[in-house]
Amino acid sequence: MLIGNLGKDPDVQYLEGNIAVAKFPLATTETFKDRAGKLISQTEWHTVVLWRGLAELAQKYLHKGSLVYIEGRLKTRSWEDKEGNKKFATEVVGDNLIMLDKRADVSGPAPGSGEHGMEGLSSVDIPPIGDANDLPF
Repeated sequence: MLIGNLGKDPDVQYLEGNIAVAKFPLATTETFKDRAGKLISQTEWHTVVLWRGLAELAQKYLHKGSLVYIEGRLKTRSWEDKEGNKKFATEVVGDNLIMLDKRADVSGPAPGSGEHGMEGLSSVDIPPIGDANDLPF
């Protein structure tokens, strides 16, 4: 389970059979006080991969800076580069996505609500974890 901000717009590609896959970096930030009482922030970057309907949802509604809650699992893959060196990548394969951005139009339906055919995916009113101007990108 991760809560963070997108580092860039989702990159959506379509595989054989018109299967959508979206990939984007997600920044999660932990803030704490050190022994001297100084506020310390540490940002970690995660690569998130979404498939099918979640990928299409991301393409339609998410952009750089969007605040999201992601549930998923870690997936590590490996390959050999052109020089024969073994490379590894660990990604978060998302199973559930909740958009946490404040809605622009409070009177209208939330993006991802049932009106758009995305049942089970909705935006919720949770206080933001910081201002988009505080993002490290």
